[in-house]
Amino acid sequence: MTTDGDQEQTLVPISAIEHWSYCPRQCALIHVEQTFDENLYTIRGRLAHERVDSGEDEVDGDLVVLRALPLWSDRHGLVGKADVVEMRPSGPYPVEYKVGPPHSHHADLQLCAQALCLEEMTGSKVPRGATYHHATRRRREVVFSRALRDATIAITGEIRKMLDFQEVPAPVADSRCRSCSLADSCQPTAMHDLDARRRWDSGLFRPLPLGDPA
Repeated sequence: MTTDGDQEQTLVPISAIEHWSYCPRQCALIHVEQTFDENLYTIRGRLAHERVDSGEDEVDGDLVVLRALPLWSDRHGLVGKADVVEMRPSGPYPVEYKVGPPHSHHADLQLCAQALCLEEMTGSKVPRGATYHHATRRRREVVFSRALRDATIAITGEIRKMLDFQEVPAPVADSRCRSCSLADSCQPTAMHDLDARRRWDSGLFRPLPLGDPA
């Protein structure tokens, strides 16, 4: 925990931000219940990150490349690790490695959280970074706009509430579940149907008020 004034605040793992953005229930299963199952996508991702983390730091002229760099922010209560940070003359430039092609904004939020940490750690502005996608072998640059920063900070607050209260949101049972490695642990369809049945039962068997002639 970090100290926020006179109160301690729960540290939020940077990786949880992408999990929450994709599915709050997935985030809770991983970070509250410590549940993690693997499928093809997570195995590919783990192997890709192992290759990145196993590399050494590099110096190429004015460019210093740092790998598996620990990150933290006391201000935002964040902690985690960056795949790669390029220390350029203009300032830090984080690069997050992803297995699949670019298709969503979830990774942008995680990368933005890294930037918030780097700004606090180095005192330098971090206006942009990039995600590198193994599927295309290309980088996609991400600009850390005010809107993206605000969204990242807001999600961090929501995750902290979840961790503080140890809450696990209800399942969504939609298209996201098809590629989720936690589908077997989550049982989204069964749990969603159970919640629906409970709501239906509560309406069907509502007790009558005392004295009701019916």
